[in-house]
Parts: sequence; C-alpha cells; structure tokens
Amino acid sequence: MIGELVAEGRKILLFSQFTSMLSLIGDRLREQKLDFVTLTGKSSNRQRLVEQFQQGDVPVFLISLKAGGVGLNLTAADTVIHYDPWWNPAVQQQATDRAYRIGQDKPVFVYKLIMEDTVEEKIFQLQERKQMLLDGLNDAVQHRSDQLKLTQQELLAILA
Repeated sequence: MIGELVAEGRKILLFSQFTSMLSLIGDRLREQKLDFVTLTGKSSNRQRLVEQFQQGDVPVFLISLKAGGVGLNLTAADTVIHYDPWWNPAVQQQATDRAYRIGQDKPVFVYKLIMEDTVEEKIFQLQERKQMLLDGLNDAVQHRSDQLKLTQQELLAILA
C-alpha cells in the first residue's frame, strides 16, 4: 500500500501505538528502498525529522501515536494511515489533525487499517460508540444552552 501511494507522489504520515511495529514497517520500507523518517518518544532530533519530512524528499513519516499526536505541523502530508486503533478516538483524531493545519492546501486521505474479527475491530467499535456518546452529549449541551440564552430584553432588565 505504501509503495503504491509513494509512487502516486503522496506524502504519508503512518501512526502506530507500538514502536516495535514502526520498526518492522521501517524494515519493510528499507527493503523496498523507500525513504522515511521515524519519530518516537526516544527521538532526540524531533525538529530535524519534521523538517526532513516537510521540506525534503522523504515521502513517509513513521510516528508513534503518543510522541507525534500533538504539537506538530505536518502539512506536507496528504495521506494519514492509522496502522492500529487506539481506544480513545480523540487521540487518533489529534494525530490526524497534524496534517490538517493552517497551510494545508491539498485534500487529506485518512486510512484506518482494521482486520475483521480481531481485537482491532472491537477497539474500532468501541471508538464508534464513544464518539456517538460524545456527539449525543454535545447535542444535549447545545440544546440546553439554547434554552438558557437570555434575550436582549431580559439582559437589559437584569442590568437596569
């Protein structure tokens, strides 16, 4: 999949919660002679790695979910791959948002790799349920907020 995307000229962020999986993917990319950089919690040269991806010819950025989920601006990317699901959908969304920053001028494609009948599928279903609960809560809060709004006349009466 990655080789095909790179051949299309895509720049890819690949997130995994497991650094050991990133190592395996890196081995495979080396076999395919594809350039990449890797960011984990142990990376000491974070800014240099970001610059190599953003400004260079490096088409793939392997990132551990916790090390790269926040605080990065990676608008060179037009493809995000979540190799394995994290139980909290907000964490994955924050990681995806690394590509959706000011300066992004391309559509961004997001892939979530889920194997059927595995723990990943169950985690994905849990994410969906959590998102539905959050959406329902947000709708309820918005509805209640609309009910509590004061009219201009009521506000003037209070201040008079």
